[in-house]
Amino acid sequence: MKKLVVLTGAGISAESGISTFRDSGGLWEGHDVMEVASPEGWKKNPSLVLDFYNKRRKQALTVHPNKAHYELARLEQYFDVTIITQNVDNLHERAGSSKIIHLHGELFKSQSTIDPRLVYEMNEWEINLGDVCEKGSQLRPFIVWFGESVPMMEVAINATLDTDIFAVIGTSLAVYPAASLIEYSPANSSKYIIDVKIPQISSFGNLRKIEAPASIGTKIMSEEIVLNYV
Repeated sequence: MKKLVVLTGAGISAESGISTFRDSGGLWEGHDVMEVASPEGWKKNPSLVLDFYNKRRKQALTVHPNKAHYELARLEQYFDVTIITQNVDNLHERAGSSKIIHLHGELFKSQSTIDPRLVYEMNEWEINLGDVCEKGSQLRPFIVWFGESVPMMEVAINATLDTDIFAVIGTSLAVYPAASLIEYSPANSSKYIIDVKIPQISSFGNLRKIEAPASIGTKIMSEEIVLNYV
């Protein structure tokens, strides 16, 4: 079974109604991203940060996976599929994908502020001031904020090194280190970039660009790789 690795970004979840800040001048729901997605913002105003992510969770409960999410899950019938996502939502899981690497954390988990190894599944959509971990420390969103290291990056690189097909769906390839993953895919692997606006990218061999929404572009890619590899 051939190996398919897919890097997904905000564009794949946007079709489900998940808010993004890619095209809104650096503002996310009216907030400068550094206010709500940085250690400095957390230190300055933890109440604002908690409220921001509480609202994101509440909204996420109202949306559903779209055709792109389901198509990637369906491809597990034909390929060994690994999803590497920059998104913190759980739409890939809900669509049925079984191997998912979350580079930037997970919206429906909380984390200790004193021991980052303590991560908890959330049964509700709120984290409030005064909610603490087993060591008595305030809980924070389990999100990799700007300026923090990306613990799952090495896992993602290892998954990419021996792939037969590498696809990028719905990302501007502007956020590092995630944007560098395509460079770790084998030189002879097939590569796809799917987005409504194809990002500037270095020249690669075997590169197919599909300028389309994720739901349409993923279906086109799916038909091609099943035809060529199965």
